[in-house]
Amino acid sequence: MFLSIAVDGPVGAGKSTVCDAVCAKLNILHLDTGAMYRAVGLAALDAGIDPRDEKAVVDMLEKGRVRVDVRYADGRQTTLLNGVAVDQRIRTQEVGSAASAVSRYPAVRRAMVARQRELAREQPMLLDGRDIGTVVLPDASVKIFLTSSAEVRAKRRLSQLQESGQSASYDEILREVRQRDAQDENRETDPLRKAEDAVVVDSTHLTFDETVDTILRLIEAIKA
Repeated sequence: MFLSIAVDGPVGAGKSTVCDAVCAKLNILHLDTGAMYRAVGLAALDAGIDPRDEKAVVDMLEKGRVRVDVRYADGRQTTLLNGVAVDQRIRTQEVGSAASAVSRYPAVRRAMVARQRELAREQPMLLDGRDIGTVVLPDASVKIFLTSSAEVRAKRRLSQLQESGQSASYDEILREVRQRDAQDENRETDPLRKAEDAVVVDSTHLTFDETVDTILRLIEAIKA
């Protein structure tokens, strides 16, 4: 059976960058599940469908007009929508907002979860998201819940924006982080929660390298 690692946690916990580093060390693939939901959001926009229209989005899926696939080259993920690479297109703010809308729909989540499970059965892989250990891979070899305080997550986000030349308010970012936490934890479909058998890694007082090393040690200990 392939090694499967589930990493869950709140927005801004650094899951994507930390998991990239962990996978590089382990020489396994990292599945960006969020990119798959972005692809569905893009499909809705391309079809002229309002992503907030659940019935229209689900109808689009049921008619087979959306096929989301993932391809790997040189250890990096390429997200395909109906056979076409869309990595650049799915990173816009508009598509991000669309993804936030469509990811709430049970039918969309069922379709993406099924595809994510298929991919995880094909090779050793790490998946990160909000419901990996609880819904997508409840039998994962290793489960980790990566978190940090809302204040630290807001400061990290502020630094990222400032480094890219964007102006931002710490108080506004902190408010958005707390609001997103509440939404993720209280949504009806697959809310954010720690799996009972997940190990918590709190990076509030850890550097990036310390966080990566902590997770690697946990994986090695559990594998052993």
